Amino acid sequence: MRRRVIAVRPEPGLAATLALARDMGIEAEGVALFEIRARAWTEPDPESVDALLVGSANAFLHGGPALARFAGKPVHAVGEKTAEAARAAGFAVAATGSGGLQQVLDSVRPPARLLRVAGATHVPLEPPEGVRITTVIAYESAALPMPARLAGRLAAGALVLLHSAEAARHFASESDRLGVARSAVSLAALAPRIAEAAGAGWRAIHVAPEPGDAALLHMVRDMVT
Repeated sequence: MRRRVIAVRPEPGLAATLALARDMGIEAEGVALFEIRARAWTEPDPESVDALLVGSANAFLHGGPALARFAGKPVHAVGEKTAEAARAAGFAVAATGSGGLQQVLDSVRPPARLLRVAGATHVPLEPPEGVRITTVIAYESAALPMPARLAGRLAAGALVLLHSAEAARHFASESDRLGVARSAVSLAALAPRIAEAAGAGWRAIHVAPEPGDAALLHMVRDMVT
């Protein structure tokens, strides 16, 4: 019997993950346990900013009118999906990473004044010497209760995809609240810190060899086919 594969990330990432899974021949389903919501933010003077540093496409989807003031600034994007969202919003992309936002930041040549457009929950960064970062919070990920139907599917055994530490903690908490036995559920995490955030007691925890949806799903495909 083939294991049920379930993604729990918010939209629009959820749809993108499910589409990629289909392309790779993986039967997967999605139940969003988060909803991305815009937050009002006050923008700094555009003249004080050389470029944008962005770790999620949500910055462009939920950045609001304030973001338009920086349309002439180049974008340093964490990955190709974020770069695509930047271009769709009318921004030029200066650099696209493949190994996390810190790697992107490390490649920025000083001196540079960066505006980081981030979510309420975001990873800490260490800027190189000569690079200054101003961070604004443009959106937040609101946790949603786990539906009882999902709890029932998990109880029968499943492999759950986790794309963030926040998602890992929330999924674990909701599983415990609804009495889902951790021993029935395996996890596929995008990075080691995400696996750590999920805690112990799961049937198994697998970590993608590198950050990115494609690497995660390649790993999952080898596990379920």
